[in-house]
Amino acid sequence: MFGGSGFYSFLDDRREVEIDTPWGKPSSPVSVGRVEGRTVAFIPRHGAEHQFPPHVIPYRANLWAFKELGVERVLGPCAVGSLQPHVKPGEFVVCDQLVDRTTGRPSTFYDGPLTTHISFADPYCPTVREVALKEAAGLGLPVHDRGTMLVIQGPRFSTRAESAFYARQGWAVIGMTQAPEVALARELEMCYGNISLVTDYDVGVEGEIEPVTNEEVIRVFAENNARLRDLLFRMIAALPRERDCPCATALEHARMQV
Repeated sequence: MFGGSGFYSFLDDRREVEIDTPWGKPSSPVSVGRVEGRTVAFIPRHGAEHQFPPHVIPYRANLWAFKELGVERVLGPCAVGSLQPHVKPGEFVVCDQLVDRTTGRPSTFYDGPLTTHISFADPYCPTVREVALKEAAGLGLPVHDRGTMLVIQGPRFSTRAESAFYARQGWAVIGMTQAPEVALARELEMCYGNISLVTDYDVGVEGEIEPVTNEEVIRVFAENNARLRDLLFRMIAALPRERDCPCATALEHARMQV
């Protein structure tokens, strides 16, 4: 699981594991513990001191460390801005699609000589999405059952012109960390599920709401952190033991071999 460093306190029997990967060290040592009777590995993607801005997070090292520990499913909650009026701050979105507008981030484990083309038509695991929606309904959370996640380079927020363009495409929410995180998980045959907590309207609503500030994002996220934690814990307990989704066999027939 990825998330904020405050998650540490909710792990039972926690221990830290130092892992070196071919792509350097992950954002922090991996915390391994128990949640709802199941083993969970956790990394604060921005680092324990939030020292990694989104464009320099060691994404490959983070995912590789999870794989080395035997992780099969990754939960990637994140704070997002809304691009649509009906997607409101304080609500959740279980995303089903992703648009990557980042640049310059190392985005694959397969730089050759073995060329690998994974299927990425549906980037988020259908099983994890189903569990997320069921458990969110059980908690009575305001949740949107689908939506496209737009990932921008950061660390700055959008201009008004950029945000207006994104909104016209029909994309639901905007963030800075889902790419290349989701694709890297698929390349390692790990399932990935996103729960987006809407903290703001990206550049505001003309004449009504001011453009987003970092302070506002932090405030709204803090107000809803307990609800997000409850949802994640219920999901962990409800995920089926066996995997029969396409993620588990993503590398079959993906490699170009002569």
